[in-house]
Amino acid sequence: MSSIYGWFSVSKSAPSPGMIDSQRNASKCLTAASPHVVCRHKSAELGGHGINAAPAIYQSEQILAIIDGTPQWQDSALAALAKQQGDAHALAQGFLHDGRAVLDKISGPFACCLIQPENHYALLAVDRLGIRPLAFYWQNGQLIFGSQLDQIAARPDVKVAIDPQAIFNYLYAQVIPSPETIYHGIAKLQPAECLEISNGQIDRRFYWQRPYHDSALPKKALLAQLHAELEQATAACQPDQHTGAFLSGGLDSSTVVGKLQKLMPHPIDAFSIGFDADGYDEMEYARITAKHFNVKLHEYYVTPADVLRAIPLIAKTYDEPFGNASAIPAYYCAKFAKEQGITQLLAGDGGDEIFAGNARYAKQKVFDFYRHIPSFAKSLLEPLAASLPPLRKVKSYIDQANIPMPERLETYNFLHRSPLAEIFSESFLRQVNPHLPSQNLHNTYLRTDSNDLVKRMLFLDNKFTLADNDLRKVNRMCELAGVDVRYPMLQENLVDFAATIPSDLLMRGFGLRSFYREGMKGFLPDATLAKSKQGFGLPFGVWMAADKNLKDFAEANLQGMANRGFLNPTYIKNLLQAHQSGHASYYGVMIWLLVMLEQWLLAH
Repeated sequence: MSSIYGWFSVSKSAPSPGMIDSQRNASKCLTAASPHVVCRHKSAELGGHGINAAPAIYQSEQILAIIDGTPQWQDSALAALAKQQGDAHALAQGFLHDGRAVLDKISGPFACCLIQPENHYALLAVDRLGIRPLAFYWQNGQLIFGSQLDQIAARPDVKVAIDPQAIFNYLYAQVIPSPETIYHGIAKLQPAECLEISNGQIDRRFYWQRPYHDSALPKKALLAQLHAELEQATAACQPDQHTGAFLSGGLDSSTVVGKLQKLMPHPIDAFSIGFDADGYDEMEYARITAKHFNVKLHEYYVTPADVLRAIPLIAKTYDEPFGNASAIPAYYCAKFAKEQGITQLLAGDGGDEIFAGNARYAKQKVFDFYRHIPSFAKSLLEPLAASLPPLRKVKSYIDQANIPMPERLETYNFLHRSPLAEIFSESFLRQVNPHLPSQNLHNTYLRTDSNDLVKRMLFLDNKFTLADNDLRKVNRMCELAGVDVRYPMLQENLVDFAATIPSDLLMRGFGLRSFYREGMKGFLPDATLAKSKQGFGLPFGVWMAADKNLKDFAEANLQGMANRGFLNPTYIKNLLQAHQSGHASYYGVMIWLLVMLEQWLLAH
């Protein structure tokens, strides 16, 4: 992975040149060997570094530009210029010709900054899927930006303070979704969002939105096209002899392994994580895939001791609290690959969010049926279900079906399972808007141009599940391990193709990934096609119940959280009792979130 950062001032009191050094030194995972670049102007500085290569940078009398990632140019002249003189040069020339509309000509993963100091103008943008992150701080005529929040917070002219709303958002979503961050005054760009500063005025907007238009091609033709798109997407990741692949044994990682092996003249290296815990270990399926495609499988079993060693390191590495527990196995998998000489990993993330593979898609289709029931039938059914105990399940279904989307997706959220006054302290609740997470969900859900339930959920997940969560997890853990990562399932050609598949083909009835499974028959093993989704889930709650060291560590961190004044100590006590009463896996999720929050606060 690589990272960009810098500053721009339109005020008379511009920082002294060299302030960018503090931003570079604040970067997590930076080593002395990390290639880096910088360009300087009296009112602006841009810089960046990477694990294996630095971002592209360009400077002329008119303009400064830097771009991170692997952008794909939709304009042939700009593509040729990028090949000859670099992506930053192409970005600068494209802007000078088309202004902000140059962003329409860039796809693929990227984050960029472009500055015209004499025109008092700056442009920040991230790619359409939010694969590459970028955050910013704007105050008193100064813009400070970075791929990591620490690169912004390191500046002495940025006064950082923890935002209580961000703590609430974290416990609600298990991450802090964009545009918010853990700090007051610092914001993250959302997928396909850009920020312009012109003569002291700031403007944020979405420069692009994915269209959902059903293809007129018959299913047979679409199924035939699927493999060509997958092969093109895998080749676009530019694999070489030092490229390996994550392999969980699921549909996406197995597909990536199979397509990568097809491209390479030698057996590739695949890396799998196992757990000695019932219901969590998928190594059997990884072995089936490895044998099917004749790849070299490398297995690593994560232990409770590994978890204890990794928690402080991971809490320190993330620039804000991050609660996805599968960061632990992702880190060990990437670290294991690095030790075997791998410099780039291909990951299968994204397939469920473009081909409809998450369980909630089927569940919400069931609830959506209720709105088609005639009103007179509902007027009879609802009072009956409410008054007769044997119809308790029917009443529960009706209650959930009557909650509008997308709020209905959060029915089982921990913060909806108990009154907020029981979870949080009174002083904390006075500082937050408990409706903000739902409002953010709602705003994104309504932004798509599709009225189709499944397509709207896919659009929502592209932002909240992928950009805010899974990609942040894999990107940062691979960076920590010292390897680059690319995502074949999120290459532009494949995502565009998936968006044209009608939802009744994506899901046949309530069947998840119906179209994809049918298309993969004869390519993936039958056992892989038949298995349900799992992934690199961490059995933290189960292990905490059985491992004394993990239990003691968790309880000490929960006591630390109890002392901070965010939560009611009684809630934490009840949470521990519920975990010990036999619901270890379920309540382990909230315990994990609190442990990682406490660890992050200690580390930062």
